[in-house]
Amino acid sequence: MSIISVKTCTSKQNIYTKYKSVAGAIALSLLLWGCSKPFSVSDTQWKTYSNSRYGFEFPYPSNWNVLATPENADGIALASPRSQTVQIRAWASNRLPDAINKNETNFQTTQGVSGVLLVDIGQKVGSMKLTITQGQVTYYWQGQSLSQEFSDYYPFFYYIAQQYRIKV
Repeated sequence: MSIISVKTCTSKQNIYTKYKSVAGAIALSLLLWGCSKPFSVSDTQWKTYSNSRYGFEFPYPSNWNVLATPENADGIALASPRSQTVQIRAWASNRLPDAINKNETNFQTTQGVSGVLLVDIGQKVGSMKLTITQGQVTYYWQGQSLSQEFSDYYPFFYYIAQQYRIKV
């Protein structure tokens, strides 16, 4: 009798193992399929945010919601219509003459302006922040999402950072 119960157990284990393998293969296929479609600029309808006080602009998806526009007109905050945790922020500020220093740069916009691009993946929030200093003004642009979603938004944020423009 113990031999029969062992065979039954082994049979159930084989079915479970096969089911687990098939489920794993399906999950892996779905994951890879979802990752295979890169961010597409042409699939997105764009608007351009222009800041007249500091003379900068950048594209953003036309269906994103404006969260805040400061009274001093130094920038804007936008959120994805899918999730308020996915945001884009941009602002600028005047620098004091003593605070001007030559930062190392690691990034260049399509306009040819150099800046510093930092990516920070925290436990809860991941962000990409571009900082550009031109004369007496420092320009900031930031994209952020939940950390576990950041890799999905990275190409999107990177594209917008590349398109950031300073009006000369």
